[in-house]
Amino acid sequence: MAAKQKRKLEDLSMDEFLLTALDSAGEDDSEDETKKQNGLDKKKSAAFETDDKKGKASQHKEQLSRLKNKDPEFYKFLQANDQKLLNFDDTDSSEDEDEKKYHKLPSELEEDDSDDEDDDDEGGAEGSKASKKSKKGVEIIKVTDKMVEEWKDAMKKEPTPRLFREVTQAFKAAVATTKGEGGAQCRYKVADSSVFNSLVIFCIRDVYVALQRMLNLKPEKDQKKLVLPSSSPKWQKNQVDIKMYLSGVVQLLSCLTEATVISAVLRHANQLAPYYLCLPKQCRHLVKQLMKQWSTGEETSRVLAFLALNKICRHKQDTYLNPILKQMYISYVQNCKFTSPNVLPMINFMQRTLTEMYSLDTQATYQHAFIYIRQLAIHLRNAMTMKKKETYQSVYNWQYIHCLSLWCRVLSTLHPSDVLQPLIYPLCQVIIGTVKLVPTSRYYPLRMHCCKALTLLSGSTNTFVPVLPFILEIVQQVDFNKKPARMSKKPINFAVILKLSKVNLMEKAYKDGLIDQLYDLILEYFHTQATSIGFPEIALPTAIQLKAFLKECKVANYCKPVRQLLEKVQENSSYITARRQKAAFGVADATAVAAWEKQMKEEGTPLTKYYTQWKKLRVKEIQLEISGKDRMEDLELPEIKRKKTEDKKVEDSDAEEDDGKLKIRGKKDRRGSDDDDDDDDDDVQGLYDMSDDEEGGDSDDDEELATTAPEPLTAAALTKLAEGDEDVVEDLQLSDDD
Repeated sequence: MAAKQKRKLEDLSMDEFLLTALDSAGEDDSEDETKKQNGLDKKKSAAFETDDKKGKASQHKEQLSRLKNKDPEFYKFLQANDQKLLNFDDTDSSEDEDEKKYHKLPSELEEDDSDDEDDDDEGGAEGSKASKKSKKGVEIIKVTDKMVEEWKDAMKKEPTPRLFREVTQAFKAAVATTKGEGGAQCRYKVADSSVFNSLVIFCIRDVYVALQRMLNLKPEKDQKKLVLPSSSPKWQKNQVDIKMYLSGVVQLLSCLTEATVISAVLRHANQLAPYYLCLPKQCRHLVKQLMKQWSTGEETSRVLAFLALNKICRHKQDTYLNPILKQMYISYVQNCKFTSPNVLPMINFMQRTLTEMYSLDTQATYQHAFIYIRQLAIHLRNAMTMKKKETYQSVYNWQYIHCLSLWCRVLSTLHPSDVLQPLIYPLCQVIIGTVKLVPTSRYYPLRMHCCKALTLLSGSTNTFVPVLPFILEIVQQVDFNKKPARMSKKPINFAVILKLSKVNLMEKAYKDGLIDQLYDLILEYFHTQATSIGFPEIALPTAIQLKAFLKECKVANYCKPVRQLLEKVQENSSYITARRQKAAFGVADATAVAAWEKQMKEEGTPLTKYYTQWKKLRVKEIQLEISGKDRMEDLELPEIKRKKTEDKKVEDSDAEEDDGKLKIRGKKDRRGSDDDDDDDDDDVQGLYDMSDDEEGGDSDDDEELATTAPEPLTAAALTKLAEGDEDVVEDLQLSDDD
């Protein structure tokens, strides 16, 4: 028996030998060989589990003592061959050996700072070293103001990779506090708000310069050339820390709410744009935050975000231009869903900046413009064929109109461009189809927006577009002599509406604002054609219709601007006719015609000179309208003077002729400007004023009342006045322009 065990044990290793011995001590001698073999396997697994869980030497000693009683021969064999196995110390443990052989799981998981992106394999050795250090458990250091000052002084003297790593770790800890507790484990801890502020300000001001010095990057004289930090030989060594810092900047940007702080971080991100371009993942995260600020941030933040986006696209067009243009257009459409006086400046800003982005690559612009203009045309075609309320609403909404305006601005700004030239005609057809879709008076504001877009496109691209028929159609359809059924409380701001209600059509402010809009649209269109050699022929149909309007209209306030506009158009026609009579070339000579028109543009015409002066004053008025101020709040109710009885008959006759004499005169009151801006409004009024002889002589009382706009009277006040003089009440109702 002993000989068999000896031969059998010679073929086994020491571990298996020990397990076999333990198994033989615990098993009954009557078991057969098969059961012993199965028991051996079970004992092996049980022994390993016992060693891993308990790891105590006392258990082994007890088993060996039982072996002495059960199998004394085998015990003697162990004494002769392996004394160490029997005479081990109780303090010895196999845990140290097991730790070397088997991996022990950590008690807490630690975050790895390295990037998991496939293309960022560089700096792996640095990341593994950092992870080993973090597993050992580094003591958390609390950042103080003194430490920040020391880092600041050291950065100014000589920035080193070790110093930058410490600053980066502290910055990461500071950013982690913006998301509350439970963030990533950091070596440093920022608990004080003053320390947070000083650390962030220090990073924003000094880190970029320190990075440039540490990587030995010199600024290029040519600003169009961008030096990527990855070209530095020290980039690989510091890549992990730079990556961590850039991620912290993006995370900080996503958590901030104060506009001034966001602007400061955006300026810093703009400086770090070359570093982001070297790290695709961090760059994508930055673009996402920049897009958010460009579309929803404050005014300064919008501008800074756009500059950063433009910088990224200019230096890596192939990678970022197309996705950024797509996201910007989608954000623009989302922000155009509603339009108000407060939102309109933001929409105009997005239009201008998006146009600037489209100018970077006309080939990419053509692809985007073709797809989106075609999409607009499909909506229009569905509305024209199906003729349902839902399809009409898909066209007659702010998003659709602002998209048309955007593409008109893009094609106008990028002209001349052989790539984009073919898109002018289909865009004009879509806009004209939009005007003709529902040609009712309730959609006159929408028609005016379309006419403005066509005028911009026609004037900038030297393309003749028949815009005047759509404008003059309004003059023919509206009866300006008809007495309004309602007095309006406020003037109608046509810049922020697409559709008029039935109540608006009955108000006096509707016709007042309509005359102003028609004046602006006709003048702007004629300004684009003022230097054309065919201006007299273009202006002839309009001049005929304006003369017919003046013959039919009996309201002096409506005749003033129309008569002055007609005079300016006729004056410009006479000037062009006189100049082209002196020309020595024929109509078929296109080169000579272009040279002649260019000369006219440089010299100027009577209409262009007038338009320049008018535009300056008109811009001031538009700014007041867009500002959204309630101009009725600061006005006080003027004193109402009762007319003398002998003047009563004169007033009645004047009211029949001129729709009521005691109404507020002039363009100023129709637009409802503030008292503080009386000087500017008087200047604008001067553009429309004609001599008293031409107008039939306005009374002095009318000129006196035109200086202030009365607030609407209450029902009680009107009833009280009605008891005294019925004619005065009637005149007050007519004068309630605002």
